[in-house]
Amino acid sequence: MMKLGVMGGTFDPVHYGHLVAAEGVRYEYRLDKVIFVPAGRPPHKPNYRISDPEHRLALVRLAVASNPFFEVSDLEIERPGLSYTYDTIREMRRLHDPDEIYFITGADAVLEILSWHRFEELLEICRFIAATRPGYELGGLTGRLRELPAHLVERIVPVEVPALAISSSDIRRRVREGRPIKYLLPESVEAYILSRALYKSELHQDQSFCK
Repeated sequence: MMKLGVMGGTFDPVHYGHLVAAEGVRYEYRLDKVIFVPAGRPPHKPNYRISDPEHRLALVRLAVASNPFFEVSDLEIERPGLSYTYDTIREMRRLHDPDEIYFITGADAVLEILSWHRFEELLEICRFIAATRPGYELGGLTGRLRELPAHLVERIVPVEVPALAISSSDIRRRVREGRPIKYLLPESVEAYILSRALYKSELHQDQSFCK
């Protein structure tokens, strides 16, 4: 039985919170692999400014290089138009033919699930893992889930990830202010950011995961 994890987000930049979440879910659910999919054009944030796709893709590739269970896909970046998770999961099913797909994203993103493109069909074809930071109030998520049919609610599972106390927005802020980012993300990712002077000016909104 093939079990595939798909981790979606802007990854601007990717950090240890993302990696710990992916590895924790991989172990907990015995996934064969986790594919990181940097977002192309987030449909819910039309004015959301994110770094160039080539940089975000390169950062994720550097971050996952040492884990044999992790892969990276440029599927959303290469696909024209808005990046809908439904389309991504359909394509992942076509490419990998898994028995089960687990879509890993942030709890903040899942709060918007009722407005997602074809969300009921999406929940029929994959399970959702809503990664939360310690102390995150799940009340809003629970309230939203009450509006879904019971069999779909069962397909959304919140998972607390201590390392999600790290945030992409804080890393960008630290770079902009000249403060250290060491130990918040892999050294290779840090080196790439500093060598290319990424995040020296802040054009972003605060969102680490998206869809």
